[in-house]
Amino acid sequence: MSAPVISLDDVSVRFSSGFGPTRRAISAMDHVSFDIAAGETLGLVGESGSGKSTTGAVVLGLQRPDEGHVRFEGMPLARNLRARAGRIQAVLQHPRWAVDPRSSVIDAVLEPLLVNGRRSPATVAQARRMLDAVGLPASFDQRRPHQLSGGQLQRVSVARALVTRPAFVVFDEAVSALDVSVQAQILNLLQDLQREYAFAALFISHDLAAVRYISHRVAVMQRGRIVELAPTSVFYDSPAHPYSRQLFQELTS
Repeated sequence: MSAPVISLDDVSVRFSSGFGPTRRAISAMDHVSFDIAAGETLGLVGESGSGKSTTGAVVLGLQRPDEGHVRFEGMPLARNLRARAGRIQAVLQHPRWAVDPRSSVIDAVLEPLLVNGRRSPATVAQARRMLDAVGLPASFDQRRPHQLSGGQLQRVSVARALVTRPAFVVFDEAVSALDVSVQAQILNLLQDLQREYAFAALFISHDLAAVRYISHRVAVMQRGRIVELAPTSVFYDSPAHPYSRQLFQELTS
């Protein structure tokens, strides 16, 4: 396997809860370690409050660890802000959060390319190629978000995230708000795009069926800890940890 694109080494994040004598520290991440290689998807599962969202924030550089190290392409993430511009992206649960309702489709996808430069025929062509790659024809270019279905809007979000050709993408419940049939279309699209662009991906979800379909490995979080990390086929054939088995039963019942 190639060198990790993103790696966490013994990462802990703690938050304070309560006031005065009742104040206590809560471990949102407790000595978490994993890595993800180019072209690989790691599925991250666990119940609400298990630490999945905090993990996503840490690998996106939005939350600093209290302990441990995060590296992106071999360099400390916190020291690599300029170098990683556009190289780490995210696709969220609700695509309307990522797209300005006043923007046209083409402008929404074009925006990440304009952070360090101006609009040009070349950047417009790059945005157009990415929209084509996610299955949206040129007739969608001037549409506004309210004119799109949920699946179409998520395709715009995917195009927006990938237009900078990132090395690492976080998908945070990226298909959970979609109808089942549309979920399958988006998951197939993500697989196709990963094969083409070879980005590493963290796929955060409570949907074990979606995780099974798209992930190469699965990590299970409980109370801020990774309690199991295994290849997808191994995990789904026989989850080893008691919490994994419980979670599997609850989420598939």
